[in-house]
Amino acid sequence: MRIQLIVYLSIIFLILNSCATKKEILYLQDVENLNGNEIVYGNTKIQPNDILKISVGALVQESAIPYNRSTNQSGGVSLELLQLEGYLVSTDNTIDFPVLGTISTKNNTVLELQANIERELREGGHLKNPSVNVRILNAKVTILGEVNSPGTYNFTEQNITLLQALGYAKDLTISGKREDVKVIREVDGNRKIATLDLTSSEFINSEFYQVKPNDVIYVGQNNPKVKSAGFIGNVGTLLSVVSILFTTVVLITR
Repeated sequence: MRIQLIVYLSIIFLILNSCATKKEILYLQDVENLNGNEIVYGNTKIQPNDILKISVGALVQESAIPYNRSTNQSGGVSLELLQLEGYLVSTDNTIDFPVLGTISTKNNTVLELQANIERELREGGHLKNPSVNVRILNAKVTILGEVNSPGTYNFTEQNITLLQALGYAKDLTISGKREDVKVIREVDGNRKIATLDLTSSEFINSEFYQVKPNDVIYVGQNNPKVKSAGFIGNVGTLLSVVSILFTTVVLITR
């Protein structure tokens, strides 16, 4: 009877140890604390390998034609075509712009680059009342780990949040560790890594809440998932193993 009791207690312990609690699963458990907080949007700096769409206008529109790359309008304009005709930022943070030549994008946000090109066009006597619009065409985020649809996702918005990005990947799996979501980001040639806890609303105040182009998001596995990996894959298998052990013990002790 003593052996049977030990086996039963072992079964109960292993089953309870393989379960996740609501505290480990639910997002934003204290989100009410942030109700009414002001939203602060970040400005993304242009990075090497970004593809930029730059449109130039002027008081006399025809005078701006030499400063624009023509787009083939036949059959509509796809994002892939726009990317091919866009300006690829080199590894030394420059682009080759019509008439103006090489322009530095180093440490520039999209808005800052717009202002710089407008100033060069105006002060250089190229155009009267120039207007410039700059957009990043190949903004993307890579989401890996315990999500339902891992992969690389493109986005056209200037700002998306971490939760929106995870929505692209169809949310975390039940095995995803909400307290261990890593964001890997490259800024000005330096790599920054943050670990965020989605069960607490504190991550909303982090600089990593706003996703930047080329971010990598990795969701770790929760403890029950890690413990069940390998020899014991799930509770059913666990019970089968314990049952075999119990039968073996009973036969040996007869």
